[in-house]
Amino acid sequence: MHTKHTLIFGNSISMIELPDESIHLIVTSPPYFNAPFDYKNLFKSYEQYLGVIEKVAKESFRVLKEGRIFALNIDDMLVDGKKYPITADATKIFQHAGFTYRDRIVWKKPDGYLRISKRSGVLLQNPYPMYFYPDNLLESIIIFQKGKFKYSSISKEIKEKSKIDIKEFQKNNWHRTLWEMTNVLPGSELEKGIAAFPDELPYRIIKLFSYIGETVLDPFLGSGTTMKVANLLHRNSIGIEIIRDLENIIRSKIDVENLEIIERNKGKYRYVTLEYINKKMST
Repeated sequence: MHTKHTLIFGNSISMIELPDESIHLIVTSPPYFNAPFDYKNLFKSYEQYLGVIEKVAKESFRVLKEGRIFALNIDDMLVDGKKYPITADATKIFQHAGFTYRDRIVWKKPDGYLRISKRSGVLLQNPYPMYFYPDNLLESIIIFQKGKFKYSSISKEIKEKSKIDIKEFQKNNWHRTLWEMTNVLPGSELEKGIAAFPDELPYRIIKLFSYIGETVLDPFLGSGTTMKVANLLHRNSIGIEIIRDLENIIRSKIDVENLEIIERNKGKYRYVTLEYINKKMST
């Protein structure tokens, strides 16, 4: 099946290229607020960060078709000893934008995940009460829905072509609110400097919440995982990425001949460079 794929370099707080109700599914993971490993000092304040999430939520509600899903991979963040309730705040923001909070799936990473800050080591060095901080192996996948889905709008033929493999569904425990998935290992050349999620995450979401031939959007594309998986599953895809330097990484990952590139090189929604990002995080 022929599919179409578009990569937009620019800031996803505006999705001006996308018409109203043109997207069937949104899957994404925004940068975590000033995460020490990947995005230290990227945002001036927590309020600025939530402002970005709010603008993306509003634009996403506009471009998403009625009844369809926004899957948000996100979690709380510990920065300089302070825990930020990103999951709760993002949920409120999306509800305020018009979405219904449909469900929450917990993504459990393998024990011994190397990127995890070994917070429990504090107690090992100081084995006394009040020194306990747990190591975090979990992230959230929040499922939001825009209105009600009209099941009769999908033809029998498309339903059958998009049928979910029940054996895979049961064997890999998709039916649970706890998904155990191996994360992208640190040091991977393609993911260097990018907090990417594994192929398995968009694979499950795309299979569960979209049909063959439909269009999947990732407004925080990163290295291109969502577009890669959408292509493999015979869905169209659109990715919005603010860092212009990632084109080669994205191309090498999604490997499609008909990739359309749109550049915003002017205005307040323009793309930025890695040099700009690195300079911003070092200040």
